Amino acid sequence: MKKVVARSDCALHSLRILAFCALAAALTAIVPRATNPCAYSISRSILAVTGLDPFLITCSSDASLSDGAGDKKAGSGGPIVTDLHLCGDPDPPDHPPPAPFHCCPPMSSSEPVNFTFPDPAEPLRTRRPAHEASADHMAKYKRAVALMKALPRSDPRSFYQQANVHCAYCSGALRQPGRPELPLQIHFTWLFFPFHRAYLYFFERIAAKLLGDPGFALPFWSWDVPEGMRIPDEFADRASPLYNARRNPRHLPPKVLDLEFMEVENNYTDEQQIQRNLWVMHKQMVTNARLPSLFYGQPYHAGDSAMPGAGTVELCPHNTMHLWAGDISNPNVEDMGVYYSAGRDPIFYPHHANIDRLWDAWRHIIRTTHGNQTQADFTDPDWLDASFLFYDEEARLVRVTVRDMLDADKLRYTYGGVGMAWLNARPPTSPGVNGKRSRLKSVSFPVSLDEAVTVEVSRPAPPRNRQEEVLVVEGIEVDSADFVKFEVYVNAMEYHKVQPGGRELAGTFVTLKQPGEEAGTMRTTMRVALNQLLEDLGAEGDHSVTVTLVPVRGKVRIGGLRIVYVAE
Repeated sequence: MKKVVARSDCALHSLRILAFCALAAALTAIVPRATNPCAYSISRSILAVTGLDPFLITCSSDASLSDGAGDKKAGSGGPIVTDLHLCGDPDPPDHPPPAPFHCCPPMSSSEPVNFTFPDPAEPLRTRRPAHEASADHMAKYKRAVALMKALPRSDPRSFYQQANVHCAYCSGALRQPGRPELPLQIHFTWLFFPFHRAYLYFFERIAAKLLGDPGFALPFWSWDVPEGMRIPDEFADRASPLYNARRNPRHLPPKVLDLEFMEVENNYTDEQQIQRNLWVMHKQMVTNARLPSLFYGQPYHAGDSAMPGAGTVELCPHNTMHLWAGDISNPNVEDMGVYYSAGRDPIFYPHHANIDRLWDAWRHIIRTTHGNQTQADFTDPDWLDASFLFYDEEARLVRVTVRDMLDADKLRYTYGGVGMAWLNARPPTSPGVNGKRSRLKSVSFPVSLDEAVTVEVSRPAPPRNRQEEVLVVEGIEVDSADFVKFEVYVNAMEYHKVQPGGRELAGTFVTLKQPGEEAGTMRTTMRVALNQLLEDLGAEGDHSVTVTLVPVRGKVRIGGLRIVYVAE
């Protein structure tokens, strides 16, 4: 009798298993993505509702990507895709912040909708420089920030949540679908400009909605032209919603800003500082940015390690302006001086509106200077189809791609002209600073930059078709818990004799603190354009150049130097 009961129980148990498997198979057939916990799915929604950490799920390298990635597999290339279900606690800075912070956006109850362009009949919004904007224009920005701050923190349109967008994408909170061990990081990649354009686009439309003014446009901080090289007065008013106490008190107006700032104040006159700033802008926007990869930054595909290499403007003046505005008395130079908190300062958005304006200016320069010889944008689908998630003015979750962000006119905004005072500000050369190459010591890479290092780098034979000659500083390893800066001089062995801002200073590498990098080390590369530089130095026919790497701040290790020819 017992044997019969046991067999019956076993049979019943088997039937239950078969029924469960049949149900699972049916669900898989009906909702094929529901069984994949690495994509938007029923199971992912259950995780979100229950609060279970998505990092507990092991996603294989063959896991399907979320919407927007086509048929490519994670870890095998393809565009970067954002998945809010793969958002967890951010990597904390080396120095703990004043209070715990979390920066994942609220979860949406529905799937994201694809971005659609605004109606062409909408009024064209004109972003104006803060130093020239009318009192009414600045008053509207003040009110918009105040209205955002008044919203509940749970509202994705609130100032709290809008500030957290930068934290989520830049502090290791978001992870790559199918590769949860890899952070999704938009800095030091070719996504830097389009991501921030999308960020501002939705921020601006939320502000306009709250104001009830569809024509509202953000002001921009035009720190690249002499008239704008100070913090706008409206941001220094302690009674204003635009004020932030966590700024460097030594840099309040009328202090002229320093586009090469790294903690140490200089003693230049205002006129000298303005001239140096213009030379910096010319280098970063003209001579060093002659190709998309030099200006935008290096390619970043699904499955890649973070931060392959920044473009010219991101390194300097973008990073240096973040440091200049942040409060240096704080361990991480909060708010503006570190990624997790930068969006908490209302000046962040006019700062990045100017970065966005410079993107348009660069595309104009490339097209008018080089004509059809140089593409102003990448054509790689992995760039064009990379996607981000933002909440719009109606609190709907929207998926936007890089290709959606390439035409400001279609996005219905433009910039009030302030000119490009730096366009022809070609830095001077310093004759007689290269010394004798016979004095060069042998250098074995990799090398730590405990002191200046000078190396003779051979120039390969140039190709028949004219291409850009590029110095590659590769295998850069920096202490991610610190601010780091080093300078790259070409044909200036006696670099200390180069006048400030001189042409021989070919490039500047600057990082903010990078939380969460493995073993406290950030690994990246840097590229410096050489064509116009060698022309300025009269060294076009030389078979080699001397490169001097000068540490300014932080621990740096360099893997090697080489010269390549690049055509894009």
